[in-house]
Amino acid sequence: MPFRAAPTAAQLRNRPAGRMALDVDLLLDRRRLKRRLIFWRTVAVIVCIIAVLTALRGAGLTGAGDHLARLTVTGIITEDRKLLEAVREAGTDNSVKALIVSINSPGGSVAGGASLYRTIAGVAAKKPVVVVMHGLAASAGYMIAMPANRIFASEATITGSIGVLLETGEVSGLLDKLGISADAITSGPLKDQPSLTRPLTPAGRDALKAIVMDMYDQFVGMVAAGRHMDPEAVRGLADGRAYTGRQALKLGLIDAIGDEQDARAWLESAKGLPKHLPVEDISTADWAGRVLTSELSPIVVSLWKTLISQSVTLDLPAALWQH
Repeated sequence: MPFRAAPTAAQLRNRPAGRMALDVDLLLDRRRLKRRLIFWRTVAVIVCIIAVLTALRGAGLTGAGDHLARLTVTGIITEDRKLLEAVREAGTDNSVKALIVSINSPGGSVAGGASLYRTIAGVAAKKPVVVVMHGLAASAGYMIAMPANRIFASEATITGSIGVLLETGEVSGLLDKLGISADAITSGPLKDQPSLTRPLTPAGRDALKAIVMDMYDQFVGMVAAGRHMDPEAVRGLADGRAYTGRQALKLGLIDAIGDEQDARAWLESAKGLPKHLPVEDISTADWAGRVLTSELSPIVVSLWKTLISQSVTLDLPAALWQH
């Protein structure tokens, strides 16, 4: 059906009720169609941009250019294969001129911390690495800072807590009160150590203590190597206690009081990296996801706002009029 010009308010007042209802329906149909066209045009534009960027990337014609990479570590540190791979990629990317590690973590598993430590150390062997500590960078959160060329923290940062903790519990006393017994058949006397249903044996305690101390020795070695300190001096500080940033600076556990701006100023003065270099966050999303969230984000937001504004301005008066 061909479109006609929308009737004026005066024309609508002078028309019969049936005719006016027909004109309203036509107007609503036109506006619904316009909204659908805007939506599909938006989708088409996004698809075309992704296709072009993918083709250019495949031809080696796109790239972020020289920039700094930022690795943000928050919360409990565990083993994250995708994150480790993303950090390794940053280490081999020639356009990444340095790595900023931003830490706000109370710690995590020894294995998770050690894996991230080794991966960051691999990057530090090729390009500058600086660490910026925020509110917390303790235990494994401190461990992963050790490969850095320079460590910054605020005066109130809680850091250090160099040590290893293994916790277990057992409920044999409660089971006795409830009249419940538990038994286990093991291939050796230490196989069920620790156990929830029986206390640790002296041999079991010694075996677990040996594991904890071996992990502790590894942690001390990381700190000694990273901070260029004597291992025995590190042991004197590594009784598990935490330190403020100001205390840590006096003890040689960090290098300076400062934030990311100070870290970037140091990269400029010590490594010759211009302060105007952009910073890109390391992400575990695939390339398409990174494109959508970075390069296409402003475009998508703009188009989406246009679509929403069109929908609101077209539908709201019609809905009121219809009622």
